[in-house]
Amino acid sequence: MFSITEPKWPERIICLTEETTEALYMMEEDHRIIGISAYTMRPERARKEKTKVSAYITARTEKIMELKPDLVLAFSDMQADIVVDLIKEGIQVHCFNHRSISETLQMIRTLSALIGQPEKGEKLVKQMQNNLHQVKQQAELLPKKPKVYFEEWFDPIITGISWVSELIEIAGGVDCYQEFSKQSLAKNRIVADASDVIAKQPDIYIASWCGRKFDKEKVVTRSGWQQIPAIKNNDIYEISSTDILQPGPAALTDGVAELARIIKQWSTQQEP
Repeated sequence: MFSITEPKWPERIICLTEETTEALYMMEEDHRIIGISAYTMRPERARKEKTKVSAYITARTEKIMELKPDLVLAFSDMQADIVVDLIKEGIQVHCFNHRSISETLQMIRTLSALIGQPEKGEKLVKQMQNNLHQVKQQAELLPKKPKVYFEEWFDPIITGISWVSELIEIAGGVDCYQEFSKQSLAKNRIVADASDVIAKQPDIYIASWCGRKFDKEKVVTRSGWQQIPAIKNNDIYEISSTDILQPGPAALTDGVAELARIIKQWSTQQEP
């Protein structure tokens, strides 16, 4: 006879990207994590405490099977092949595909619901929202808003995704390529002609080259780029991809804080 039983929440979770790992740690639910991506940098202790089972677009399916997870958390179309392989093995998988600030906050809510701790998710979301509100309030006091050009990759040139564009605006800047930011796929955010950036005349250049160390020389020697105010005035900065290119807590805390610092520094140095 059918009987109603209490739901069994996942206790053996594998996170194939960093943002869900960091969110679970921040909710003090990291004891559930049994495997992580080798690219996980936040929190730093996760690399010492958890087994590495994947890169970004590849995973060790046999290793994942050995760990006997009751839930695997993936992200985006880039991990579609991994997701398919795991589903074929009978593994329960949830693939997030969040690209904006609101979707990132919803990811946290969904994640907390998946583990039966919705109140912890809501608490973390409130912390993120309060932090963003404070950053926005401070930015509204700035005397001038700079035009900000954010570069995710250098060859081909790829501009920032939706949550990066939103964070630039919250921090007091104007994203030069806001029209590209809604494109979730990197190939749709390629600047085909580098001279187009010259026409945008950004006041600040920010690089975050997706895990690769920034090479300033590659930028300042681009043809005609010496006409760009940001290059001319040496308003050239780098933000670690770990802090800004993951759609999770890092971007909504350290990432936006770094954007705010750079923008405030530029704004307060301008003549009245």
